[in-house]
Amino acid sequence: MVLTDFSCADGRNLLEESNLYKIIWVKKDIDSLLIDGCTYTLKKDEFIFCTPLNVIEIAPTRQAIVSVVFNREFYCIRDNDDEVSCNGLLFYGSSSPVIIMPDASERKIFEQIYAVIEEELIERNRSHGEMLRVMLKRLIIISTRLIETRSRPQGEASDRLEVIRAFHVLVEKNFKTHHKLTNYAILMQKSPKTISNIFSEHSTTTPLQVINERVFVEARRLLLYSKKSIVDISTTLGYKDASHFSKFFKRNAGLSPIKFKNKFLKNQ
Repeated sequence: MVLTDFSCADGRNLLEESNLYKIIWVKKDIDSLLIDGCTYTLKKDEFIFCTPLNVIEIAPTRQAIVSVVFNREFYCIRDNDDEVSCNGLLFYGSSSPVIIMPDASERKIFEQIYAVIEEELIERNRSHGEMLRVMLKRLIIISTRLIETRSRPQGEASDRLEVIRAFHVLVEKNFKTHHKLTNYAILMQKSPKTISNIFSEHSTTTPLQVINERVFVEARRLLLYSKKSIVDISTTLGYKDASHFSKFFKRNAGLSPIKFKNKFLKNQ
């Protein structure tokens, strides 16, 4: 685990690595942070949670951020979901990185956690690795609880939120091969109607939108940051016909894959 603002050479190198989680604390307003080809405007004291899949572009100057960066070997989010219950909420719960804004009292807790992490990284005594994992888990658990509290109206059943969380996790695991709600209904042993009703009552998106948005984000990422051809990308994402993939992409982006990529490169 490291703390960085990505301004030094070692920090810049972290942006190139593909196996790192990043929990970014915004210290001052930022007009443009590019993630997966999308520009984010972030406010002071917001936290944004990025998975190893997210491609982040930050100007090579000192930024008003501090980020906790860790890999799966240090702490595996998926293998330890029983400890932190963040899959499908904090990580892998949306097509876009999750952003939270703590209130004043919550911010003090985050400040304390970051301070302990910074101290442990300097001290590096015999037990500092375990202390860092404890602090990381605390940071993740508190952040997950904030999302749960703010997304759950008073009196809302937690089992229904768990269905939504489980759906997001399954989409993350299977979106390259399963594009229909019926596929996930079978995996969850629930009817498509039951899942749709739960989403309509407790979410601003439909199950099909969740699936399509996840496929589109991956398509955009591969198009902009890989050397794969349109045919290769369509195959990777489970399309037997590249023309079907191109129609899907244009429907979501408003442009064909080639025009979208050329426009992005022109603006760089």
